[in-house]
Amino acid sequence: MRSSDGFFYEGEVFYPFQDMLFNALLSFTFLFLVSFMLISAPDQEKKIDPKAEFLITASWPDNHPDDIDLYVEDPKGGVVWYFARETGVIHLDRDDRGMFKDTIVVDGQKIANPLNQETVTLRGLMAGEYIVNVHQYLATAPGTPVPVSVTVEKLNPIVSLVFYETVEVTRREELTVVRFTLDDEGNVTKTSNEYKRLIRAK
Repeated sequence: MRSSDGFFYEGEVFYPFQDMLFNALLSFTFLFLVSFMLISAPDQEKKIDPKAEFLITASWPDNHPDDIDLYVEDPKGGVVWYFARETGVIHLDRDDRGMFKDTIVVDGQKIANPLNQETVTLRGLMAGEYIVNVHQYLATAPGTPVPVSVTVEKLNPIVSLVFYETVEVTRREELTVVRFTLDDEGNVTKTSNEYKRLIRAK
């Protein structure tokens, strides 16, 4: 053992391994603290802003096999659909293909997702007219109407319902469900359902 004056005397036991282990532990702790302090904060500019101003939803009966598609045109003529998932301020966030690939296998068991829903968000405000169409892309029972509910909601500053209607789609047809116009402040000033074909925008 080391005496209080720092020297070793005859008969005392010296454990150099313990001193080395203690010094290594101190060094490791010091390096860990230094490296932790050097970790940089995430770059705020690279974060994805999930903020949305409007939410447009098309839904049809659970477990229904038909594929219903949502098309939305912005005031500049840009159209979002399953092959063009974003344009300007509008984004197709969920493309649903009916029951196609709506299952996953967990512990050997197949689990199905019954929800049929497509969603489009407006992640900014652009004045002008927006057109919302639905199209029956795949009809498993041609001639049998499929009820499709379309909702348009304004999300800020509080959630408010702009439009809601259920339409029946048959024969792989395309319907204009609603057209709504926004002013410069993002307020809805007009709605209608005058038909306009959007599929040609492919």
